[in-house]
Amino acid sequence: MSQEARNQAPSTDGRMAIFDVVRGFSVISMVAFHLCYDLRFIYGLDLDFFRPPLQDVWRASISWTFLFVAGCMCSFSRSGWKRAVRYLVAAAAVWVVTTVVSVDTPISFGIIFCMGASTLLQELLYRMGFKPEGWMPALLLLVAFLLLRGVPHGTVGIGSLSVRLPRWLYATPWLSWLGFPGPGFASGDYYPVLPFFLMYLVGACMGRHWKSVGYPAWFHRVSCRPLQLVGRHALPVYLLHQPLIMLVLELLP
Repeated sequence: MSQEARNQAPSTDGRMAIFDVVRGFSVISMVAFHLCYDLRFIYGLDLDFFRPPLQDVWRASISWTFLFVAGCMCSFSRSGWKRAVRYLVAAAAVWVVTTVVSVDTPISFGIIFCMGASTLLQELLYRMGFKPEGWMPALLLLVAFLLLRGVPHGTVGIGSLSVRLPRWLYATPWLSWLGFPGPGFASGDYYPVLPFFLMYLVGACMGRHWKSVGYPAWFHRVSCRPLQLVGRHALPVYLLHQPLIMLVLELLP
């Protein structure tokens, strides 16, 4: 296949359908996850399957995909600043609503905050000349992400090779957004900058790579209209799905 064919527009509006499909699937998975969460932890239904390790793997499959795809979108975005502001405003709204309603633990520095902060940081780094691109930088960033996954819990490393971080990093409430939750910090959905910005950068790295060398041929063959529709409206679905789930569950006998 020629380079021109590999780089051809994936659709009439310039969107790459595969990203909407993947994001749409993850949004539906997120709705199902939160339905199970509500049924078990708010309504007390005994869901034996909804517990670790499945619960943790399911949650990670959703959030990691969101961050990776959001990073890939940097190559399509006309203004990273506007994307960041839109995410951060939505994150602030989620915090206000979950604090006022107080059905469960309020959401502070959740996944939408993480995407907003990551978009902002990526834009700043890009302007400063930090533009990693290709498989090798993406792999190194992924390894760094895995090594730093324990930062919110006070460790760096994997398994028996982990080391404890200094306790003073967690002695203040002002670093919770970064990945060092302070005393008494709690959130119903916690995705701080460390380590999750690194997963966003993995996506940004691959997005730039694909845009530069051309997208794989099979990318152009992926299409699913319903998932694409959901994927295009992922943020509104995220903001509305929990209230709708709660409303439906309240109306059920």
